[in-house]
Amino acid sequence: MSNFFKDIAPIRYEGTDSDNEFAFRHYDPDEMVMGKRMEDHLRFAVAYWHSFAWEGGDPFGGRSFDRPWFGDGMEAAKLKAEIAFELFAILGQPYFCFHDLDIRPEGASFVESRRNLDEIADIFAARMEQTGTRLLWGTANMFSHRRWMAGAATNPNPDVFAYAAATVKACMDVTHRLRGENYVMWGGREGYETLLNTDLGREAEQAGRFLTKVVEYKYKIGFKGTILIEPKPQEPTKHQYDYDVGTIYGFLKRFGLENEVKLNIEQGHAILAGHSFEHELALAASLGLLGSIDMNRNDYQSGWDTDQFPNNVPEVALAYYEVLKAGGFTTGGTNYDSKLRRQSLDPEDLVLAHVGAMDVCARGLKAAAAMLEDGFLEKARSERYAGWETPQAQAMLDLPLEEIAAQVEAGNLDPQPCSGQQERLENRVNRFL
Repeated sequence: MSNFFKDIAPIRYEGTDSDNEFAFRHYDPDEMVMGKRMEDHLRFAVAYWHSFAWEGGDPFGGRSFDRPWFGDGMEAAKLKAEIAFELFAILGQPYFCFHDLDIRPEGASFVESRRNLDEIADIFAARMEQTGTRLLWGTANMFSHRRWMAGAATNPNPDVFAYAAATVKACMDVTHRLRGENYVMWGGREGYETLLNTDLGREAEQAGRFLTKVVEYKYKIGFKGTILIEPKPQEPTKHQYDYDVGTIYGFLKRFGLENEVKLNIEQGHAILAGHSFEHELALAASLGLLGSIDMNRNDYQSGWDTDQFPNNVPEVALAYYEVLKAGGFTTGGTNYDSKLRRQSLDPEDLVLAHVGAMDVCARGLKAAAAMLEDGFLEKARSERYAGWETPQAQAMLDLPLEEIAAQVEAGNLDPQPCSGQQERLENRVNRFL
């Protein structure tokens, strides 16, 4: 045991009357919500990326955190793994998730980097066996190193494409070995800065062929988890190929992968794409693509993906409403690949950020479940579209345009608008929040 968390005791549920900041006030893992334990609904996962790899820098300044595991060697990586599992135990988290670069140092060669990854995975396997913590997903960081500056699968250099393929294979192998429940294709730099040097058709074809190879390899190794793509608008390139749910659906259809791949949708990315989080979730569910969620949120004044811990219950409630309406998670869950503000220096800050986020998600989940069980939104929606349930309306969908026009003239139709009742519905939603 390290002394990093200074003997912080495991966080327990104490209820809303508790004044203990190191306790859950809303997240009770055993509370039954719509016939399922809260823990099994939410499927929380701590993300290695910002919790342990981010150093607290910003575009105008470098590292602000002082962590004992910061360093380039394997001993630092092993210490980081030890302290990460201490945090998982303190929080009682059922899952964690990682990029390869989060957990191992970059080697002098690809082979050395892969060996480093495998060695840390051995440590993970032992700790997971001891603690019961599971892996929600693994992924590859193909955006930080300078080799990825023009993309990975979409790179104009075929050697970079090959390096990306080897990197994903290594990460998928580790994810499979650790019985991960998903593997995420996290694009990062799959986009372009200017058309002056970009061949859009070629790059799209490369991306499609790459993802096809990933799906084929999934079956070769017997990986039972789900392949996920995370939509990423404007981060960091101006024109991302994986911009939003609708864009990715078109891409998947183009390459015949719509039944093989689902989506890991982040709140902050949805906002950057000009959508609400619930819009992206609802659209993904309607297309059969809803897989998992990343509950990061942005600072709306920044115009950038600031990756903050969730703290807005109404936003979270509307998100979980769409998740519950779609039937809930299967292999997916809730990760918050969130980072502390760079002035939040202390180990206690890292623990309390997760505690607050978990409570916010728990409150949102319960509000969403109450709204769904009340049924007022679904009733209002059904009533609004009731006209389409008649045999005449259904038959019209199969008629040619001229026959529909003839019916309008023969019946002297003069349709009148009906209220959408938006304010009434918003008022009703607010009763649950």
